[in-house]
Amino acid sequence: MTAPATTDSDYDEIPTAPDEGGRAPASRYGVLALAIMVVVGLLLGYAGGLLTPRLTRPGDASVEAGFARDMTTHHAQAVEMSLIAYRSATLPEVRQIAVDIATGQQGEIGAMQTWLREWDLSPTGSKPPMSWMSDGATVKDGLMPGMATPQQMTALRNAQGIEVDRQFLTLMYDHHLGGIHMIDAALGATDNAEVVRVANTMKATQQTELNNLRQLQAQAKG
Repeated sequence: MTAPATTDSDYDEIPTAPDEGGRAPASRYGVLALAIMVVVGLLLGYAGGLLTPRLTRPGDASVEAGFARDMTTHHAQAVEMSLIAYRSATLPEVRQIAVDIATGQQGEIGAMQTWLREWDLSPTGSKPPMSWMSDGATVKDGLMPGMATPQQMTALRNAQGIEVDRQFLTLMYDHHLGGIHMIDAALGATDNAEVVRVANTMKATQQTELNNLRQLQAQAKG
C-alpha cells in the first residue's frame, strides 16, 4: 500500500521568471532542496523506528499493522499535495506550511514502515484497507477519511495563482480531519506504547496545523 511521495515531475525544470502576479515560482533548486529535506525526514523516521525496542510483534490483521499501512498511504497523499503547493502556491506562509507537512509526514512514514519491517510484516498485508477500523466499511470509493479524490488532485495540479493556495488549504484541512479520525481509532484500540506515542504526536501536530490552515484560508480569501 505504500505510495511514493514524489514523482519524476517533482524534479522538472521550473521557470524562474515572475508570473503575472509578479511572484517568481520556486526554482528547480528550491524544489530539489525540499525533496532532499523530505528524504532526510524519511531516513530520520526509519532511524527512530529502528532505535525503539519492540516488546511485542503485532500480527498481520492487527490494528497496529492496519494503522501503519493505511496511514502511510494517507500521509503519502499529503506529501504529494504539499510538494505541489510548495512549487506553485503564491503565499509564502502556504509554501512554508507545505514544507512543514511534507517533511514531518515523510518522517512519520519512515517510522511506520520501520514498524512493519520490525514486525516481519508486509507493507501491503492481506486485509482490505480500513478493515482495522470499526467504521472502515463506510469508506466510499476506496478513499480513506479526508483523502482527496483523483479529480481533486488533478484540479490542484492544474490550478494557477492564488487558486493553488485555496485548493491546497481546503484539501489539506479535510485531509487532517480525516487523519485525526484514523488516529483516534488507533488510539482507542491499541496498547502498543510506540504506536500510542507516535499517534499522539501525529494528532497534536495535525491539530496545530489545522488552526494554521484555518488562518491561512482566511488570508487566501483576501
